[in-house]
Amino acid sequence: MTTLVTGATGNTGRHVVAELVRRGENVRALTRDPAAAAGRLPAGVELVAGTHTAPAGLDAALEGVSRLHITVTAGLAEVGPELVKRAVDAGVGRITVVWGGWVGPAEQAVAESGVEWTRLEPQEFMSNTLLWAESIRTEGVVREPYDFPSALVHEADIAAVAAVALLEDGHAGRAYSLTGPEALTPSERIALLSRAARRDIAFVPITHEQAVARLMATGVPRADAEYVVGWYASPTEDSTTVVDTVEQVTGRPARTFAQWVTEHAERFQVA
Repeated sequence: MTTLVTGATGNTGRHVVAELVRRGENVRALTRDPAAAAGRLPAGVELVAGTHTAPAGLDAALEGVSRLHITVTAGLAEVGPELVKRAVDAGVGRITVVWGGWVGPAEQAVAESGVEWTRLEPQEFMSNTLLWAESIRTEGVVREPYDFPSALVHEADIAAVAAVALLEDGHAGRAYSLTGPEALTPSERIALLSRAARRDIAFVPITHEQAVARLMATGVPRADAEYVVGWYASPTEDSTTVVDTVEQVTGRPARTFAQWVTEHAERFQVA
């Protein structure tokens, strides 16, 4: 059987591909640029051009696919239901979906698809820390408006849960909240990064509006920027509460933020 992974070079998609390959599965990787993806994904993966936000062009990519992994991204809200319908019509019998932070049209379409599905609800990704990399390298500072804890989860753990749900029975119709083993504030994360980067890193508070303006400067609409910054301003109970779902599903403890830092230490070090 073949599994199609959308967003195959993204933060979670590439880990899903790697985990499925490690398990000896046939993997078809959907990517906008197969040539560029060839050097980033394991050997033996079938690379196909396309994007899940344009499902009308995915009939060939879905041919012969029995399992599908979707990561909800910007642009999928309107076309998500069409993607799910085309997948089911093509014979997909099991779907995992990484939600976009709430149950939107794509997530709802998966739940109403009539096939086996599992929704993965990760809290904050550890990879969000990479947004600090440039200011750490160039100035030795991190600028954030709030210093509240977050139960960050390693992207590879999201992928490990996805692989289990795709390949093993007993996970249909489940929604899994996913966290790491600890909730950390930005200051606590900075302390771990300081050791890895071998330099002092300062936490510099900024205002809510400055944080919104920073996101808008990257092209994010104000409404979306307000939502993201507001999430940090008033974190939900789910986002700060550690759960052991990763261990329950995979049989091993979730990776720590310290492990993630070790894997990415060179991204924060001055050349």
